[in-house]
Amino acid sequence: MKLENLKPAEGATTKKVRVGRGIGSGIGKTSGKGHKGQWARSGGGVKAGFEGGNIPLIRKLPIRGFNNYNNRKVYATVNVGDLEIFEANTVVTEELLYEYRVVGKRAPYGLKVLGNGEITKPLTIKAAKATKSAIEKIEKAGGKIEIEE
Repeated sequence: MKLENLKPAEGATTKKVRVGRGIGSGIGKTSGKGHKGQWARSGGGVKAGFEGGNIPLIRKLPIRGFNNYNNRKVYATVNVGDLEIFEANTVVTEELLYEYRVVGKRAPYGLKVLGNGEITKPLTIKAAKATKSAIEKIEKAGGKIEIEE
């Protein structure tokens, strides 16, 4: 398969319909928009949720609660599968992961290890948090995880 041989799947594309080209075409005169009115005009129609000038239902319903983002804890996350790039018996810290560009930026609450992927080398990982599956996979590979607070 080559780039020049690629084409859309059967039925994925439709031929462009040219409207307003005479009554014999079946979509002439009003071009399938009916007679006059808001929907027949250029740029016509109403936005989603418009209820004819009434206050929309979504604005009538009360707002319950809020999300206080001052209380959230932001961690730099890494999957165990991403740790496969390190040599065996390496001590993996957030600084080392940042240096290797595995994590994009340093987080105020430290590193959290997630359990996606597989790991085969024994590593010592220093993190603020880890999921149960991540801990299982790291210990199964012969490594250990040190949870720091």
